[in-house]
Amino acid sequence: MNKIGKRILAAAVASSVLVTPVFADPSVDDLKKSKESAQNEVSSLQTQLNTVVGKITELESQLSSKGEEIIQAQSDLEDAEAEEQKQYADMKVRIKYMYEAGDQSAVESLVGSEDFSDMVNKAEYVSNVHNYDRQKLQEYVETKQKISDLKDQLEEEQSQLESMQTEYESQESKLDNLIASKQAEVSDLDQQIEEAERKAAEEELKRQQEEAARQAAARQQAASNRNNSSSSSSNSSSNSNKGNSSNKGTSNNAPSYVSGDAVSRAYSALGKPYVWGATGPNSFDCSGLVGFCLTGRYSRSCTSASLNALPTVSNPQPGDVCVRSGHCGIYIGNGQMIHAPHTGDVVKVASVPSNMRIVRP
Repeated sequence: MNKIGKRILAAAVASSVLVTPVFADPSVDDLKKSKESAQNEVSSLQTQLNTVVGKITELESQLSSKGEEIIQAQSDLEDAEAEEQKQYADMKVRIKYMYEAGDQSAVESLVGSEDFSDMVNKAEYVSNVHNYDRQKLQEYVETKQKISDLKDQLEEEQSQLESMQTEYESQESKLDNLIASKQAEVSDLDQQIEEAERKAAEEELKRQQEEAARQAAARQQAASNRNNSSSSSSNSSSNSNKGNSSNKGTSNNAPSYVSGDAVSRAYSALGKPYVWGATGPNSFDCSGLVGFCLTGRYSRSCTSASLNALPTVSNPQPGDVCVRSGHCGIYIGNGQMIHAPHTGDVVKVASVPSNMRIVRP
């Protein structure tokens, strides 16, 4: 290689060295500021999550009430239809009797009247019978239509509430993921801070040792005494830490809990249709099913909101409750639960999803 080529190569190497950036490790203060910022984001997201959870809880209550109203409207509609059929059957019997008797009986009745007033009364009676039939039939038709319209309206309102609940649950899931991501970021920053502080402590210790070594050259005996004192202090601290460490430990004294009755009741409800506001025995919503499994009564004794306020258990047992905002079910073991999923579905066995906790009432 000639001299010019060597010079060009040397210049290229030098320039590459000059433009290569050198990034310093972030300081402890910078890491702590980043951690504080991440924690503030977690707090903000948690506030948003609490708001969404509150809306889901409110919607759950509204949906339960709306489901009960629909059940009552359906019952009223069936009663109205039964009354309509009875009225119609009674009217057919009267019409059949009048047809078989013929118009002559009505004429004879009128002709055989004792006087004009008696004839007017009998004619008015016949007219009133016909008018009554028409009036009652019309009343029951109108009542039936009114109840049917009310049922349609309630079902439309229920559908809107279910759509809102689905949207809020989607928001809840996204916020849960964001919070989990930010909490992981905070945890990573904690580790970085711990590592940075360790390195800083090592550098400070090294500086102190070098300073002590320089002083030892001039005052060897004094430095020796200081080193012995420092060593003794370090041993005491180490022994103290070891003693503290030996006293640390965790124990899990959570009681064993198996609710065979709750599980057997859950199995007995398999296949029953999901109906908002229903607490059994022929249909259930999610909290209606859990309340029946826990108490054996067909009445609402809990909601997913009240169950979600309970702490998570560390040793899930069959008969515990799986819960998240807006939904709950009975844990039956092996990562499975029995629950009433949603409108259009039935009580069934399913795997416990990752966004549900297990609590013990």
